[in-house]
Amino acid sequence: MKNSSFSSALLFWYHKHKRDLPWRKTKEPYKIWLSEIILQQTRVGQGLPYYQAFCQKYPSVTDLANASEQEVLRLWQGLGYYSRARNLHQCARLIVEKYQGKFPDCYHELLALPGIGDYTAAAIASFAFNLPTPVVDGNVFRVLSRIFGIKDDIGLQKTKKVFRDYSSKLISSSAPDLYNQAIMEFGALHCTPAQPKCISCPFSNYCYAFQNQAQHQFPVKVKKRAVRNRYFYYYVVKSGPYLLMKKREQKDIWQGLYDFFLLEQKEATDPIQLLESILPDGLWLEQVQINEPSATYQHRLTHQLINAQFLVVEPQNHQVLSNWKQGFGLKSFTVQEVLDLPKPILIDNYLKEDIF
Repeated sequence: MKNSSFSSALLFWYHKHKRDLPWRKTKEPYKIWLSEIILQQTRVGQGLPYYQAFCQKYPSVTDLANASEQEVLRLWQGLGYYSRARNLHQCARLIVEKYQGKFPDCYHELLALPGIGDYTAAAIASFAFNLPTPVVDGNVFRVLSRIFGIKDDIGLQKTKKVFRDYSSKLISSSAPDLYNQAIMEFGALHCTPAQPKCISCPFSNYCYAFQNQAQHQFPVKVKKRAVRNRYFYYYVVKSGPYLLMKKREQKDIWQGLYDFFLLEQKEATDPIQLLESILPDGLWLEQVQINEPSATYQHRLTHQLINAQFLVVEPQNHQVLSNWKQGFGLKSFTVQEVLDLPKPILIDNYLKEDIF
């Protein structure tokens, strides 16, 4: 199949089947960048309300740059991968400081910005500036590997170049923006991971996977990372109308968000015995009411499964409360303050179901 024929067929399909999405109606680099960062590792249906919320609250990159990190994290809450939000904020500030609020129109300059990798730089360059820079994401891996029988392992970094080289030959020189949108849309709606619509596919006569009934074998990914179980025991220190929380500073999941005093274990354990084991001689446990542990809350990340239990701890006097604060770096927050803090969705779900 000729490259021009592939592009033409793909663009014809796209014009007939594309979804009506707001970021496809603009050439504004800021909104294109915002959509791409939000949609990384996020379904369109989940990401769309966040995109709309960010555009409403921060209509320009300058507005976003002027916001506090806590405000940005709070608006991002529920999307996960919070490093994306921190990079988003850092990138906005850099664009304002270094580029006077205007995105660079060069792929390599875009690539040098915080939180912008090969895919996002190529997307902005083509969608906003009409440069022939091919995007390579999961949809592109799947479409090209199936149609052309590419058997390189997509789990390897070097394989990106293989697919980028293929795309560079296929991309439309006159409409690179539409080509990139089209191939990703085709993978999202037609050449799907399970049950691809092969019978009505415009490439079925040429598709290696279809001709060999090997759709499920592409793209090739040899090694899968095992899911790691983590066991979180949260101690919800409560004093009248106040809850005690702390900001997660360590370089781990949810950095910069707020949660309760946490003890993590490698295996499931008794949370009360665990608490007693770290407080020798019952220190700070005297004159403290500890409620029964909650049911287990599970939260799945890409390669992790969080199993969390919560225990409400109520110190009976100010001295014991002070001990908990100082000993574990906790701070008091009112209900409204807790609602306004950026929190992991796991914490938010618990608060809605068991506290508020």
